[in-house]
Amino acid sequence: MTALALVPGLPAAPVAALVEALRTRGETVATAESLTAGLLTAVLTSVPGSSAVVRGGLVVYATDLKTTLAGVPAALLAERGAVDPEVAVHLAHGARDRCGASIGVGLTGVAGPDPQGGVAAGTAHVALAGRAGVRTRVVAEPGGRAAVRAAAVRAALELIAGELGTLFE
Repeated sequence: MTALALVPGLPAAPVAALVEALRTRGETVATAESLTAGLLTAVLTSVPGSSAVVRGGLVVYATDLKTTLAGVPAALLAERGAVDPEVAVHLAHGARDRCGASIGVGLTGVAGPDPQGGVAAGTAHVALAGRAGVRTRVVAEPGGRAAVRAAAVRAALELIAGELGTLFE
């Protein structure tokens, strides 16, 4: 099984199968990515034919862009900071709404090496907003930046698969 160069260790075949499952079910996906800075969207669009299911992605690395581009309430960011499960949920809804997709995925976290706002490096929050509601996942990855980002992308792919009633293997 060939691994994707974008995310070492992530096999290409399950990503292709996930894109095909989205297409077969008539679903579309959009992302709002902070710590992954577009990596999830890049992984999905590495599959030929993904333009049929990927609506777009918002890279909201800066905290203020989480509000202006993805619609995360400024008060929530002020109260809890950018790395919070509710922020991930708002990012997912914002991606879904702003890009007109049936599924929105939001990712936020601390890739490290230093903590951010009292949140340990290696922590990520991933959320999916879809027709069946909201799904969330917390990632705690002790590795370096690349490992944290890869774990967050994998968690997002697993959430999408779960939304479709399939497995990501």
